[in-house]
Amino acid sequence: MNARFVRLAAALLLGGIVAISTGAIPTGAFAHGDVTPQAVDTTGLDPLGVEWRESNPYRGNERAIEIGKSAFNQNCARCHGLGAVSGGIAPDLRFLEPGDAGDEWFKERVRNGAIRNGITYMPKFDDALGQEALWTIRAWLETVAEQ
Repeated sequence: MNARFVRLAAALLLGGIVAISTGAIPTGAFAHGDVTPQAVDTTGLDPLGVEWRESNPYRGNERAIEIGKSAFNQNCARCHGLGAVSGGIAPDLRFLEPGDAGDEWFKERVRNGAIRNGITYMPKFDDALGQEALWTIRAWLETVAEQ
């Protein structure tokens, strides 16, 4: 590797560290806490009420799966990849545990998000999208699951 390339790479890395440490680039820019959730139209599905269900009531529901695919593309694909095939930024959701066991993890994560060391890696989607929209996403994810 030539010395000029090494110096350039070191300068870019150092510049990035300085920009982050001085606040010129907020650390959240590298996570996805800056997402604005997109509304999901769940017309045609049974309303689920305020209390969260323990398991996905829309599992296998064709209308829910159709809505969930669109909802995923609008709200999740940015980090989890088109078709739920992750490019490494976030977990590959095709490998979620199937059935009720996977529902438990999914529900916990979409409701509470993921924050590590004060950085939002996944925002809370509960208030923004609601139970109906989030369960449609889970219903769609099960159609692309790989075991």
